Amino acid sequence: MRENRACRRSHRPATEGTCRVKATATRPKIIVTGDGRGVVGHAGARLLADLADTTGLTSAFSEAMAGLRQRRNGHDPGRIAVDLAVMIADGGEAIADLAVLRDQAALFGPVASAPTAWRLLSRLDETLLAQLRAARARAREVAWAQHAEVRGHLPQPAVAGRLVDGLVLDIDATIVICHSEKEAATRTWKKTFGYHPLLCFLDNTGEALAGLLREGRAGSNTTADHITVLDHALAQIPDAYRHGTPILLRADAAGSSHEFLAHIRSLRDQHLDIRFSVGAAITEPVREAIRAATGWAPAVDTDGDLREHAEVCEITGLFDAGGWPEGTRFLVRRERPHPGAQLSLFDTVEGWRHQIVATDTPPGTGSIQFLEARHRAHARIEDRIRTGKDTGFGRFPSRLFAINQAWLQLALTGIDLVAWTQNLLLDGDLATAEPKKVRYRLLHVAARITRTARRTRLAIANGWPWTDALTSAFTALAALPRPTG
Repeated sequence: MRENRACRRSHRPATEGTCRVKATATRPKIIVTGDGRGVVGHAGARLLADLADTTGLTSAFSEAMAGLRQRRNGHDPGRIAVDLAVMIADGGEAIADLAVLRDQAALFGPVASAPTAWRLLSRLDETLLAQLRAARARAREVAWAQHAEVRGHLPQPAVAGRLVDGLVLDIDATIVICHSEKEAATRTWKKTFGYHPLLCFLDNTGEALAGLLREGRAGSNTTADHITVLDHALAQIPDAYRHGTPILLRADAAGSSHEFLAHIRSLRDQHLDIRFSVGAAITEPVREAIRAATGWAPAVDTDGDLREHAEVCEITGLFDAGGWPEGTRFLVRRERPHPGAQLSLFDTVEGWRHQIVATDTPPGTGSIQFLEARHRAHARIEDRIRTGKDTGFGRFPSRLFAINQAWLQLALTGIDLVAWTQNLLLDGDLATAEPKKVRYRLLHVAARITRTARRTRLAIANGWPWTDALTSAFTALAALPRPTG
């Protein structure tokens, strides 16, 4: 009866109890053929490949892996590594995805086969990976120098309506689930199975400074791993910035081991102006200090607005801070728990959810509200990791741990290429967009490629909404100053 009523409302007769619905054509009819000529896909990915050349990344990789080249007319190992990084930045998830570049030689030139790429990754031992990291650092120095010349100072992170001075490094670990047996993939603390890499991102630019692939059972607060990742990250920063710019290291409570903080403090002897802001455990002495605390002030969020039902207070000196570096300050934040919040017994009794921040930022450099909000901005690394998993390190291609280590380094390189593209070549929303949006609007665009008068012309569709942004990016790329020497 419902079908008949629906038919009567539409003034259409029902036939044998079935309502006939008139088809509405919403798309133009098309005839699909496979004889198109001069058409290429993923045209915007050429921007990443050219940027790798312009920053000296390709030549630095080639120099680092020169010993792996077996034949003069064979593929350059450094070029293979760059092509893999471009493919990863473009959204590739497996080495076989190199076919997207390789099958478009008119756009990307000669690209190695998947077996050749596999052989290269299998030969990247610890020594060669260290040389690749050094090559990335040289290219980063060029990219930052280009940024200084064409766009001025590096971006400064904003917190609570105020810019954070200097460079801000965020360290955090994540779980990458493996759905098949892989070497060193083990049960994780979340009772899943996979790897537990530790990563460091630069909050200023979104660059992936360092990463360490670890087995799944690796601890979240392993001091040696945190020191390794921090040292690798600092080595990525050009000398002029590493020794002449304030550096803030942020981490959650996993980065609050006294040995790691002592290492950070020791870096000052190497003339680094580095400070820390880390989460801290709430022990019984800390709980007593919280109960005795006075002078609570309204908390602010990272946008600078007052956060309802949240307060901050400094409890430095209210408990014994033995083992912490001299000058460490302790800030506590309390807020009314939201529904579903995981509370300790102490939080349940007090009726507040508490979090502690330990920092050696001296008094006089910001209010406790600002310092606490500055630390909470560490949560941005969760977005970096989430998008990074879509840019290479969310899926590892091999059963062999060594190959997956090499893949991680190339994934970090791909993330850097996207970050350099945004910081050097793009403006507006695309300059701050997540990589997926950059791919969908720029990198994956189709175009027509022609060759006339010994020049290759790439014509992007006139009606594509982001054609101007992409052509402007290529123009800006051509105008970047080239490294000399």
